[in-house]
Amino acid sequence: MKINWNDKYNTIAAYSFIVAVSVIMFYLAISQVSIFTDKLDSLLVLMNPFIIGFAIAYVINFLVKFYEKNFLKLEFIRNLNKKAQKALIILLSYITTFLIISIIIKFLLPEVLKSIIGLVNDIPFYITNTNKLINETISSLSIEKQYLQIIIENFNNVIDHATRFITNLIPALAGFIGRTISSIWNVILGFIISIYLLKDKENLCALSKKITFGIFKETTANEIVSLVSRSNHTFGKFLIGKIIDSIIIGILTFLVLAIFKMPYTVLISVTVGITNIIPFFGPFIGAIPSFIIILFVSPIKALWFLIIILVIQQIDGNIIGPKILGDSVGVSAFWILFSILVFGKLMGVLGMVIGVPLFAISYSIVKGIIENRLRKKGLKVETKDYI
Repeated sequence: MKINWNDKYNTIAAYSFIVAVSVIMFYLAISQVSIFTDKLDSLLVLMNPFIIGFAIAYVINFLVKFYEKNFLKLEFIRNLNKKAQKALIILLSYITTFLIISIIIKFLLPEVLKSIIGLVNDIPFYITNTNKLINETISSLSIEKQYLQIIIENFNNVIDHATRFITNLIPALAGFIGRTISSIWNVILGFIISIYLLKDKENLCALSKKITFGIFKETTANEIVSLVSRSNHTFGKFLIGKIIDSIIIGILTFLVLAIFKMPYTVLISVTVGITNIIPFFGPFIGAIPSFIIILFVSPIKALWFLIIILVIQQIDGNIIGPKILGDSVGVSAFWILFSILVFGKLMGVLGMVIGVPLFAISYSIVKGIIENRLRKKGLKVETKDYI
């Protein structure tokens, strides 16, 4: 019997069947989501060495490019064949990387651990002295009893929060070291994989380009290749620029704090340098706990520390940062704040670090699509023309 699809009831029945099947499939997919996430977690665990290897290769590749740019000019290196040149440059890049890691482990890490342990051991002494100072100050003032009680309660709350934060530094550090040790095999495999990635990076890039041109039309493939190139430039320039900028700020902070004879100079300088990698919020994230630590030792020095950090951040924001980073992201301060908050919520601290370049890449993609559509319609593409 031939079905008359124009008949109203047959059409309703067909749509009802499709909706019912869709609902059942959606329910089955939702009910089995835990199995899917478990499989995804297993896949991520399996891919961990490759993810770590790619990240290591991506960072070390900047050293490779540096040595390619400067060392290939030397006569004795130019006399070598291509394979020997590449092997020598990769070897130099890894030697440089391991030297930097060795310096951090030998000189910096022990000082940081020493500062943290000393700080935790001195916390009871600092709290006792601070309470004594506050009580003496309050006693010398004529404050009504009800207001005095409120002040004491709020002060105790602040002390409790500060104490919990500082005492949690050791467990947090121990946890980080434990996780690092537990994943040390993945890191070793990552380094081995990164060597092969750097060795075959030209072939791998060519293969990716070949696949892209094989799947998509030539114009689309060219756009994809151009987008990947621009994204790599934006992401790499921002990441390496931020790392260099943070190292300079960490060293500058150490020198200034040492001149002013601040307590826990190494710990605070490392904290300020590391948190400076996070755009916008980084200086505040590093300065607040450092201020609390110095406040326990000396309120006067804590105030001086705030002034020092403010001056250093002004120097960084107006001189050092622009010189190193330039306009590497090309988005306004509002979108930088937006990207940090969104990616920070989705990916934690890592999202706060890489959120800005990721958003800049997404922003450039959307911007390009919109501007192409406007050009096809014969309309203006500049935003100021729509004000």
